Amino acid sequence: MRLSELLSKAPANEEAQVERFLSARLAWGKHKTIEVGKVAINFKCKTCDDVRTFMSGDKLSCLGVGDRVVSIDACLKCPVCGAAIEAWFLVVSRDELDGPAPTVRLERYVDNRRGMATRVGVGAGDFDDLLERAQLAYEVKLGAGSMVYLRKIFEAITKQVADIAGIPTTGSNGGRKPFRSLLQEVDEQHHIIPPAFSSDGYKLFSELSEIVHGDSSDEMALQKYHPCRSLVIGIIQNVASDQEMKQAIDKLGWNIGKLNVPANGVTAS
Repeated sequence: MRLSELLSKAPANEEAQVERFLSARLAWGKHKTIEVGKVAINFKCKTCDDVRTFMSGDKLSCLGVGDRVVSIDACLKCPVCGAAIEAWFLVVSRDELDGPAPTVRLERYVDNRRGMATRVGVGAGDFDDLLERAQLAYEVKLGAGSMVYLRKIFEAITKQVADIAGIPTTGSNGGRKPFRSLLQEVDEQHHIIPPAFSSDGYKLFSELSEIVHGDSSDEMALQKYHPCRSLVIGIIQNVASDQEMKQAIDKLGWNIGKLNVPANGVTAS
């Protein structure tokens, strides 16, 4: 595998053995131009209004930042309109970076899209925007922040389904129904929680709540980010594929990608 193939999997923190890309040790603060193939990452180009594979040139800029760490910069361009964005990769090696086939991991990835493109989402309108914000928070190690966005989506889509299905969102005293109770009612009627999470979907929501409102550390939130994100995406996809729900949404003129959430963000648990 060439190093460009590993970088093209960003933002995933993949690890792989790659072909030699440095002929000698790169000292701290020293630059070197490397030829490792073209980096190719999909974005939704705002000019083209479509998903495009943004490509780098043949040569990338590599900076030595440690004995086994390098920083790599690349400029990626839309192949159709030429819109350009910048990408930065922090690559860490298990062994010597200048070895014949080093095993390396993408430790960090940051892109500067400058309003030219957005990351490819799951096709859910404004939910995609919040999913991207959650991912960006995760990438900079803000675990609790990433969970705030995931919980916002979880609550918003559950309440939208409740409204469509005619399930009351207020309790007998006129106050807001506890979200856990509302989630159970919605799931019993429309099975919005993916089968893989059906036995512990409520537990995962409780963990989201604990991280957002409790004393959980960012480290703990980062550990639980991926399963919680998978649950949220699964719920979005289940609602979007439910034909009965889709017909009701269409009749009401609603957009499943539009959020009905309070301006102050997360609602009460």
